[in-house]
Amino acid sequence: MSMFTTLEEAVDAAREAFIVDNGDDAIVEQLGLQKYILQDGDIMWQAEFLTSDSEGGECLPMLTGEAAQSVFDGDFDDIVLIQEWQEENTLHEWDEGEFQLEPPLDTEEGRTAADEWDEI
Repeated sequence: MSMFTTLEEAVDAAREAFIVDNGDDAIVEQLGLQKYILQDGDIMWQAEFLTSDSEGGECLPMLTGEAAQSVFDGDFDDIVLIQEWQEENTLHEWDEGEFQLEPPLDTEEGRTAADEWDEI
């Protein structure tokens, strides 16, 4: 799954992928989101739509049912979704392509990265 610089781009890509995988008639039951902070401080987003709220995805479940369908239909405010994101669920890039909830603090690089992430 790809990451995007804006939440709106991530939702658009997730919508397209959902239609390809499930067809135009499938009903959205869940929206999953994931926020990433890269080593250079850039923020990236990933989104996915699922046909079942019990289906496991790559992203954290954010909305279900009618709320997820509403986002799928384009009736959403990305600022509201960003404000509702819980920062403790943000993944930080530690090594290229490797993410975790917090940077490791047992190395000089980890402490430096943590200091940089705290400034964001």
